[in-house]
Amino acid sequence: MTDTILDRIRSSCAAVAEVSTHVTINEDRIAGFAAELDLDVEKNDPGQTRLGSDETATAFVLALDAINFGSGYFPHLRKRPGMSGYHTIAASLRDLVADTGGLTSERLAAWTLDDSAATFGQLLDGGPAHELMELFTQAWHDLAAFVDRVGGGSFVDTIAVADGSAAALVELLAEMPFYRDVHDHPVSGEVLLYKRAQITVQDLSVAFDRLGPGHFEDRSELTMFADNLVPHVLRVEGILRFDSGLLSRIEAADDIAVGSPEEVEIRACGLHAVELLRAVLATNDTHVTAGDLDNVLWNLGAQERYKVTPRHRTRCVFY
Repeated sequence: MTDTILDRIRSSCAAVAEVSTHVTINEDRIAGFAAELDLDVEKNDPGQTRLGSDETATAFVLALDAINFGSGYFPHLRKRPGMSGYHTIAASLRDLVADTGGLTSERLAAWTLDDSAATFGQLLDGGPAHELMELFTQAWHDLAAFVDRVGGGSFVDTIAVADGSAAALVELLAEMPFYRDVHDHPVSGEVLLYKRAQITVQDLSVAFDRLGPGHFEDRSELTMFADNLVPHVLRVEGILRFDSGLLSRIEAADDIAVGSPEEVEIRACGLHAVELLRAVLATNDTHVTAGDLDNVLWNLGAQERYKVTPRHRTRCVFY
């Protein structure tokens, strides 16, 4: 049996966990956390709520996940009252579609920096939010060219090229530069993460109730969507342990450079820990995909007990 890209993500992250020094997994804590975990935690992700026709909904998910990054910039973002950075972006995009109609590749190709600033409520003052709006604009130009090339301008037809395979769609999306979430660890070597390509599959699956553009035969093979929130939840819960130097940098709000050993270990060990957690749940006859488990942990992270402790910040296009 040939390894898929999803298999390679798992194996490369497991290899990091074996040699990681900045981040380690406390396996003794996993069974206790599994017993405590409420898998029915309230879900609150606007990216997973269907919006309009098949084409409009598919375009919305792909457009949102094309800019589903910037957590390292979020402390500098002008946010909607009571909303996080991600929810500010997602709500702004839903409002745009509700007010002006579905997105098309033509609209995204013609999108300007001023359009980004106006839509997402940011100032173009040369600061971090300005930089993020530039990245959003480039991401949508890349997506427009991709949809034109792969799907002849149709978002639904673009997804259809993957022929119901999550692995195929991940590889397809990774043709765009901002999706190439591959890094190098000094000991274990190449590390594949592909957070946004995988979460696109998950969001389509949930939004379409696993039908039509949301039907993927191998959906259960998705991994955790390696970002900065789920590893943070696992750290607060005592499953991940960070060394003192890394903790000091996080508490000082230092940027943890993308691709650095520390940053790769945070995400890769988080991903592997979710695999271990999933396995423990399965032994107790609780069967859940890593993608669905990620959604539970991500929503859990919105609770105040997790928000009061600083999490790592990295300015990049991957999460």
